Formats: sequence, structure tokens, C-alpha cells
Amino acid sequence: MENVNQKRLFVASCLALLVTAITFAIRAKIEGVFSTDYGLTKEQVGYAFGPAFWGFALAMFFGGFIIDLVKTRTIVWLAFGMHFVGIILLLLARDMTSLFVANVFIGFGNGSVEAACNPLVATLFPNNKTKMLNRFHVWFPGGIVIGGVLAWLVMDVAGLRWEILVSLLFIPLAIYGFLFLGQKIPETERVTSGVSYKEMMRNIGAPYTIILTVLLMILAASIPSLRLDFDSTWPYVIVGVIVVLVVVEGRLVNKITLLFPLVLLAMLLTASTELGTTQWINALLMTNGINPMIILVVVTGIMAVGRYFAGGLIHRLNPIGVLLGSAVISVAGLLLLSISSGAAMTLGAAAVFAIGVCYFWPTMIGVASEYIPKSGALGMSILGGAGFVATSMVLPIMGKSIETAGPQITLRNMSVLPLILIVIFIVLYLVVKNKKSTAV
Repeated sequence: MENVNQKRLFVASCLALLVTAITFAIRAKIEGVFSTDYGLTKEQVGYAFGPAFWGFALAMFFGGFIIDLVKTRTIVWLAFGMHFVGIILLLLARDMTSLFVANVFIGFGNGSVEAACNPLVATLFPNNKTKMLNRFHVWFPGGIVIGGVLAWLVMDVAGLRWEILVSLLFIPLAIYGFLFLGQKIPETERVTSGVSYKEMMRNIGAPYTIILTVLLMILAASIPSLRLDFDSTWPYVIVGVIVVLVVVEGRLVNKITLLFPLVLLAMLLTASTELGTTQWINALLMTNGINPMIILVVVTGIMAVGRYFAGGLIHRLNPIGVLLGSAVISVAGLLLLSISSGAAMTLGAAAVFAIGVCYFWPTMIGVASEYIPKSGALGMSILGGAGFVATSMVLPIMGKSIETAGPQITLRNMSVLPLILIVIFIVLYLVVKNKKSTAV
């Protein structure tokens, strides 16, 4: 690529993701502050943290639709601006509303990073997409490790206020802004390969149904009165209607396989399994005889190492095989965490969980890029965005479960999600295998 500084753009993208990741570690640390110092219940904290996820999703959706119109550069600087404003608002937050608004901006900043940098990395490394996407996403768990260590040093060791911890976000923010400044950023892979916008939409399978569904999920996640009641029949009726609409739009209208909607369904569950658990790590493991932030650092540290060396594993097992193995190990990790007590057993169970969820996020994005390449930047953005919307719905449900049923039962219930994923990944493997044999 002429006049494109591949290495600098990749490093800048990684640092932008680092800012995103550190915000996750900070939220995991300060959720207790807003409960004890400012009087919020865990359910209220869950709702106030929700925009960090559905705001992420909206930014990814919006960015995925317009990135080829306004160019990747514009989305990058939108991310920078949203991060800057969000950090300032978080420093000023003192109640549920102000915490909610701060997380809206942070969520939009984080989502804009993913919307711009996922297709940018895929474009920079067209022959090693899944490998380099895994290396790019090293900085998500890696950033959580850094954020977890900083949280421990600033608040636990030095005894400083949480605002000092949040202020440290300005450092990587300034560095990634500098690295992107004045750089030529290439067009997305869809544009360079000549795939039309209409064809990209068609390869989503059922784009309008999917977008409407995610918008409904955002409403359910952000308005407490609309929260899901699984004792009622309505959630199951709504899911049934959505399935029918996906089949009608995908098979009858667009006349295309439902591979992307199947990958999307898996993304909802993989994201909830990984992010729902790590965001509530403090409340879930606070009585296990070890500082939960140490557990968070161990989990995300293992994830960072695993993602860096993902290339060889993916080459041997293929992406779907990696995902299937990850789901099996995730079930074991969550069940072990639900019965663990004491530092040693908790660390061991957390390590199993970390190995399980390690490859979920980047490999899901890689599956879309490799097996549904014509879905383009929009496909990657929809997957990532929907994953965060699902997490924003899970957070208050988990918060209420922790308060009423307790951490152990909550962890046991969460193990149902990767159990479902095992079935989905087997089906996905068969669908992809059949698609390849048909192509031959």
C-alpha cells in the first residue's frame, strides 16, 4: 500500500483499543465506589454501565454503515473526541444519571474504535486477517491487565481517589491521537475489492430485521421498565417472531444462506459469557479470599498471551474448531468458579475460564471476515455492536441475580450460555462444510 505506514497505523489502532480496554477495568473497580459512596444499588449500577455497551453498539452500527462514505479517518477522530468528552464526564459523575451519560460517550468512543480499526486491520493485512485481528485484540485483555494493575496501585496500594485512576486514561488517549495525526488511512477491503454496498447489505442475510432487533435490545437494556421477565411468555414470543422474520428476509427476499445471522447469534452469547462475567468480577468473587482485581488481571493476562499466539492454533484447528473448544472450556471454567473457595482454587478456575473465553471475540470477527467477506466493515461492526448490546442486557440481570440468588448461582446460570454455544458451533461447522462442498 503506497504511502501507508502499516506499522504506525497498527500500533495506533492497538493503543486506541487499549483506551477502550482500560475503561472496562476501571468500571469493574469503581462499581463498588458508586454503591458504597453514592448509594446506588447494583442493579442501578448495571443500568448506568449499560450505555458503555449499547453506546458501543450504536457507534459500531452507525460507523459500519457510513465508514465507506465518510472514510475511516473520520471515524477514528470521532472515537478520539468521544473518548475525551466521556472521560471528563466520568470524572464529574456522582449519581446514576451522570454515570449513565458519561458511559454513553465512552461507549460511543469505544464503538467508534472498533468500527474503524477492525476493518482497518483487515485491510492492512489482507493475507493474515484472523491472525492480525487476534493480535490487535490482544490489547483488549492486555489493556484490562494494565487497567487492573493501575486500579490496584492507585486505589488499593496508594489509597488515592478513583478520579486519579480515571485521569490516567488521558495518557494513551493523547498517544493514539498523535500516532494517527497526519497519516494516510487506506480504504476498507470492500471498497478496494469492488463489492457494492447493496451486495454487502445482502450478505448480512437479514439486515433490516437484525438492525430492528438490536434497536429493540438497546431499548430493553436502557429502560428499566422494559427489562426482560423470563417468567412471562412475551420474550419467547418476540424471539420466535424475530426468527421467522430473519428466515423470510434472508431466504425469501435476499435468497441467501443464513450464515451471518447464525454467526450473529453466537456473537450475542460469546460476548455475554466473556464481558458479563468480567464486568461483575468484583461482586462475583469478593468473598473468595483473593482480591478480585488480581483475578481480573490473571484472566485477561492469559487472554492476551493466548490471542498473541492464536495464529498457529487457528491454522491447526480452523476458526470454528477453536470456537467449539473454547465453548467447552468456558462451561468448565464457569462451573469451577461457581464452586471455588480460597485463593488457589479460585485462581485455577479463573485460568480455565480465561482459556475458554480467550479466542471468542476476535475469532468471531475473523469468521465473518473469512467466511462472509462480502459482509465487509458493516458485518464486523454489526457483530461487535450486537455483542455489546447483549452484554448491556445481561449486566442488570446479573446484578439482580448477584443480590438475590448470590454469586455462585449466578455463575452457574451463566454456564448455560456456552452450553448453547457448543450446539451453535457444531451447526456452524456443518453449514460452512456444506457451503464449501457445494462450491466445489
